Order: sequence, then C-alpha cells, then structure tokens
Amino acid sequence: MIVDSALYQNGLRVQGPEDISDLVDKAKNEGGFVWLGLSAPSQEEFEMVVGELNFHPLAVEDAVTAMQRPKLEDYDGLTFFVIKTVFFDATESEITTGEVLCFITDHFIVTVRHGEGSPLTSVRADLEDKPNLLKHGPYAVLHAVVDRVIDGYTAIAAALEREVAGLEGNVFSGTRQTFSQDIYFLKREFVEFRHAIEPLLFPVQRIASETFSPVPSELKPFFRDTLDHLQKACDNASGLDSLLSAVLQADLAHVQVQQNIDVRKISAYVALAAGPTMIAGIYGMNFQHMPELETQYGYPIVIGIMITLTAFLVRKFKKSRWL
Repeated sequence: MIVDSALYQNGLRVQGPEDISDLVDKAKNEGGFVWLGLSAPSQEEFEMVVGELNFHPLAVEDAVTAMQRPKLEDYDGLTFFVIKTVFFDATESEITTGEVLCFITDHFIVTVRHGEGSPLTSVRADLEDKPNLLKHGPYAVLHAVVDRVIDGYTAIAAALEREVAGLEGNVFSGTRQTFSQDIYFLKREFVEFRHAIEPLLFPVQRIASETFSPVPSELKPFFRDTLDHLQKACDNASGLDSLLSAVLQADLAHVQVQQNIDVRKISAYVALAAGPTMIAGIYGMNFQHMPELETQYGYPIVIGIMITLTAFLVRKFKKSRWL
C-alpha cells in the first residue's frame, strides 16, 4: 500500500497531481523529485503504482518478493538499493529482520518497506525539516534512510553487548549451572545480525566512493560518515561474536572443571572409606590364629588405627583441595 507520496522542489514539499506518473512528469519538467513510500505491496499493487515508471522486470520482482541481500544495482539509469532492517526483542533475545528497497533516478525515489518495525514516516518528517539537505535530490532521501537504519544497527549492537556481558557474568559467577544453551541461541542471533549488516559494506562503500557519479558531491561526506558508523557496527558485532564463542568455551570448561572436582571428591571419600574397610575386612575373616584378637587392648588399638588413618587421609585431601 502507499504510505505517502510527495513532490519536492528546492528542498520543500509542494502540491502536485495525485497520479504518480503525472507527479513524476511535473518533476522532470519543472525540477525537483518525487518520493513515493510503499509498505509490503503485492505484485498488482506495485505494478499499478509504478507500472508507468518503466521499472526493469527484475527490479519489480525483487520489490514484491523481498528476501534480498543488501546490494546496489543499476538497471538502465535506475539505481536499485537494498538494505536490511534489524530489530531486537530484548525480552526474548531474538533478532528479526526486514528490508527497505529503494528505486532511484534523477527525478524520483520509491522506497518499499517489508517486515515489521519503525516505519519511514519519521525519516520523511525529519528530512523535511532539513531543506538544505533535501534539495540535493533523491540521494538525500537514500542517505536519510540508510543512516536511520544503520543507527538502529548501532543500538542493537549495544543491546547485544549487554546480553553478552550478562552471560559472561553468569558463567563466571561460580554457580554450578551451565549456560551453554542460552549462549548457543544468542550466538545464532549474532549470525543473523551479521548476515544482515556485513554485506551492506560493499554497497555503501561504492556509493561513498568518488567514482559513483549519480550521488551529488555534496552528499559524499554524509555517506562516508554513514559508512564509518556501519563499519563500527560490523566490528562490534564481529568482536562480540568472538567474545561469545570464548564465553561458550569458558562455560564448557567450567562444566568440565566442576565434573573434575566432583570426581576428586568422590575419589577422596572412597579412599577415606577404603582404609577402615580394609582393616575391618581383615579382622572379619575369622582366622583362628590372629594374635590381636587375644590382646586385651586389640579392639581400641585397631579402632585407633582406623581413626588415625582416616584423619591422616582427611588432612592430606584437604591440603590437596580434594575435600
């Protein structure tokens, strides 16, 4: 469906015809550009709205089916740009993704949003308050959209960092509980996050480069600044992913250490019982010729030997931290 459409001249929104093709014709004849915003259109809706703009069939297919990787392509004067939107549910520790597809020429930009999340109406409102930036044409809109989405990446990276720090604290808290399942599921969200943002580096680098002529030179510094933010978000995601792998290894090592401690304690208790058991077993064999049985103090002596041996073993095991 159509979210909003408007004609912009000299950075200001002006009145124009309701028909999209007439609106674009006015932009071509009188200057300016048209910004058309769509949200999850069907094939029929998209063709009805932009059918007269002579989009390449592949571009139409991409806009309707979505599920595209971040990319930048040229279709006979039409620039096609795809960026992934990412949203993080902190309560479920779950990443969900959407897409924004942008079709750009000198006289119009069509933005198509798929997936849930913040709509682009706030981007339009903010940009309309900056006529000095908006007057540079459709690529000013593209920059505003990309910049807003990448700011979201940075916020999500910060939220994921808090999740990793929480798991790290749990792993090293000294409890006997294992957190490998939580770590694994969070790591899976990191994979989805990185798959969404890292492929965007090349398209943004291309736009920010001096060799990409469609972008006005006045906007190049803005795209380079956005590229820096994207690179920072990618570096943070990569670093946190590596840290999460280390936390997982630490958790597994912690489990193994706890198992080793348990085995040592069990072995120590078995050793404590072995001495008295051996002595009791000897005197329980009922041999006739056992001098100790006829001794007046044989019983207390044997009991004393058991206690002394047990005390000695307890002292040795505690000194070795087996108990």
